[in-house]
Amino acid sequence: MTIRLTNADARRVFLAMQGLSERAPAGKAALLALITRLGFVQVDSIATVERAHHHILFSRAPAYRREHLTALLEKDGALFEHWTHDAAIIPTAFFPYWKHRFAQERASLAERWRSWHENGFEGYFEHVLARVRQEGRLMARHFETEKRPPGGWWNWHPEKTALEYHWRTGALAIAAREGFQKVYDLTERVIPAHHRAAEVDASAFIDWACTSALERLGFATHGEIAAFWDLVSPEQAKAWVEANRDRLEPVLITCADGRERVSHAFAGAGEAFAALPAPPSRLRVLSPFDPALRDRNRAERLFGFSYRIEVFVPAPKRVYGYYVFPLLEGDRLIGRIDMKADRKAGTLDVRRLWLEPGIRASKGRLDALDTELTRLGTFAGVERTVYAEDWRG
Repeated sequence: MTIRLTNADARRVFLAMQGLSERAPAGKAALLALITRLGFVQVDSIATVERAHHHILFSRAPAYRREHLTALLEKDGALFEHWTHDAAIIPTAFFPYWKHRFAQERASLAERWRSWHENGFEGYFEHVLARVRQEGRLMARHFETEKRPPGGWWNWHPEKTALEYHWRTGALAIAAREGFQKVYDLTERVIPAHHRAAEVDASAFIDWACTSALERLGFATHGEIAAFWDLVSPEQAKAWVEANRDRLEPVLITCADGRERVSHAFAGAGEAFAALPAPPSRLRVLSPFDPALRDRNRAERLFGFSYRIEVFVPAPKRVYGYYVFPLLEGDRLIGRIDMKADRKAGTLDVRRLWLEPGIRASKGRLDALDTELTRLGTFAGVERTVYAEDWRG
């Protein structure tokens, strides 16, 4: 039997699966449950308004407190930092599956990085491990033997590169952050023993990676299943779909442009989909790294909203701006806004608003935007919103 979802229903299901249809409750336990439900929360250093992980969680839990996240990461051992498609905060209950990622990285990372980092980082592997083992928690700056070269991460000094290699391959873990700089320690001193001791074989690993991805996406192609965690290949996900046909049902999705696309869902999902709530009608500012937008192509198919981050695009070639925030209203992505928190002045400076074709800048909508910006500004630690003279274009 094929489940059929109109475009409106597909958006409703997807936003509910992404935790954007209900307000998550307050408290540390509820925060861990939210992150477990999402699967991971991307970490990013840019704080144009607020760092990505804080903004993502605040979008779903209005009473979110940063200190709860810190405690779960640095004291309770309930969360850890590692890699999905990018750096992310992940439930430590998933750590046994990440051992397979460590093995994958050991097989390929040094070779890939050798072409990017011409700094002899491999010669520092034993040195940095020995120092962390003997001295305890250390940061990259504790290893710098010479002035950091200009450029970016590809110009890390060799000890920093070695530290990152050991983190990516599992020997080291992130014990804390200081000014957003990583603090490294031996994995056995960071990850609780019962999570470190657990082992899963390759078959169970692939089954978990695909099952847990589809649980969080609701419906997906095999390529989308593989891309969710970036733990398995599209070929492995396709083989998993074929081997689990008895657990799955086809889903026919109507995309925003009217075309239909076949996906997969767990058998019986149609009834569960029908029970999912619609998102609130209010207007919300999302992080550019929000998980609902992580798969840009999927978001464009479902919402008809083309979104790209232009941080690394030269300024003259940007279509919108350096760090532009998507706007969600109900189940529609209606536009984007360029803004920056000026913490010295205590202001949220709005530079420009772009609404999607057919979306009116009505008084009610602009009032709703102002209310949301006030709420976000308060969370980011500024007192008032200041609009540029030509902010509406």
